[in-house]
Amino acid sequence: KANHPGSTITLKGARHPLLRGNVVPTDVEYDDETWVLVLTGPNTGGKTVALKTVGLMCLMTQCGLHLPAEEAKLTVFEGIYADIGDEQSIEQSLSTFSSHMTNTIKIMEECDERSLVVLDELGAGTDPAEGSAIARAILSHLVERRITMMVTTHHPELKVYSVETPGVRNASVEFDLNTLAPTYRLIVGLPGRSNALAIAKRLGLSDEIILSARNMVAIEDLVADDLLDEIQTTRETLRRQHEDMEYLKQDLEKQRDELQVRLDKIEDERRDIIHAARRNVETEMEDVRREIRRLRGDIRTAGLPLENVRAVQEAAEKIALYASQSVENVIPEVRERTDWKPRLGDNVWLEVLNAEGTVTELDSNEAVVQVGTLRVRAKLGELQKRSKSEKRVRERGHVRQYEDVAPVVPRGKSPGLELDLRGQRVEESLQQLEGYIDAAYTAGLPFGRIIHGKGTGALRKAVREYVENHALISKVETGHPNEGGDGVTVIHMVPIN
Repeated sequence: KANHPGSTITLKGARHPLLRGNVVPTDVEYDDETWVLVLTGPNTGGKTVALKTVGLMCLMTQCGLHLPAEEAKLTVFEGIYADIGDEQSIEQSLSTFSSHMTNTIKIMEECDERSLVVLDELGAGTDPAEGSAIARAILSHLVERRITMMVTTHHPELKVYSVETPGVRNASVEFDLNTLAPTYRLIVGLPGRSNALAIAKRLGLSDEIILSARNMVAIEDLVADDLLDEIQTTRETLRRQHEDMEYLKQDLEKQRDELQVRLDKIEDERRDIIHAARRNVETEMEDVRREIRRLRGDIRTAGLPLENVRAVQEAAEKIALYASQSVENVIPEVRERTDWKPRLGDNVWLEVLNAEGTVTELDSNEAVVQVGTLRVRAKLGELQKRSKSEKRVRERGHVRQYEDVAPVVPRGKSPGLELDLRGQRVEESLQQLEGYIDAAYTAGLPFGRIIHGKGTGALRKAVREYVENHALISKVETGHPNEGGDGVTVIHMVPIN
């Protein structure tokens, strides 16, 4: 990898620009550790077409032409050299060999590591043993010089060389063993075989001669060829399975996208309905507030007896409480979709606990939220953004609903609409309760919620006995089920005259 010249050749679905009709696309990829591909396989398999396709694609890129390929990533080479023997010659072997060798020598003199070299049938046209030795020596020389190359050959020795030499990889043109015909699909990483016996049989050579020739081939070569056949068959099966999986994946992604569109539409409609309901409730709330102001004004000006004042006051308070609870039930359902993602240190609202906390740990799907002394791990989708201003609004929400309908009289500081006594002793709780009742009365609060919990029932009993006959309390009720039921006592204050 350290000796890699830095060249890049990646082609997906490339087609020879001069071939017409149903052309089989070619995929070629030189990885980070490869700058030489050695193609092997039958003469009729399309090795030369693959060689030409790569060379033409590089030339077309440097001419600024559109490439007939689905995807391409190519280095701009300073020189592109080729020795390709297109025509089959019946001349003497020496003439063919001399022609190829003359071209190869000239290429070796001029190329450098910024060049692309394509050589067709390296070492052909002479004695196989000598041709193989020369081809290997030329390859070794060019590999050491870090020349990016694509070479075709019939010499089996170069298959072993490609496996043993860093920077060099085998490649082959796929051959269908069932039809005994080439598929013209390039396979990088797997050496090819000539399939001479299979092709000769397909062309009509007698079985007797085929069998005789097979007996003359070394047993280890036959075993190696059979192993290559098995690998190629397995590879083709896996390739087809991969294609089927890709089609299935694309179909599932399409269905998922369609479902997401439908869900988004449903969510938009739901949100619109909730917004409309919220606006209606807020309008009704305003009507209720105006009615409460009118009733209180009538009470003050009419000079009604205290009993009548209390009856009207309780009716008005029930209306206000019902309306405020309606709004609180609607508002939490309205949440706009957002791309907001929590960060470390953010204040967030944890829906499952109905509490606010701080993000202390964070990963791609979950976060750890510190809620008081409690550490909670939650999904990111369970967290809501919460700012300090939103927190203040929530804390003041219930009290503010009564600020515009309260009588115009001097008041003390509001203690809030809830008093939580859970976890305290009875004596301490009653002292705290007495202070809360006094503060609630002077602040003009219409009611208060005393949270004592269920537990053994001792604290609940003590609270009930204390408030039932209190002079500042006009009515005592058990909390609504959605407020806590028996764990909560609601006290209605005697209004300030």
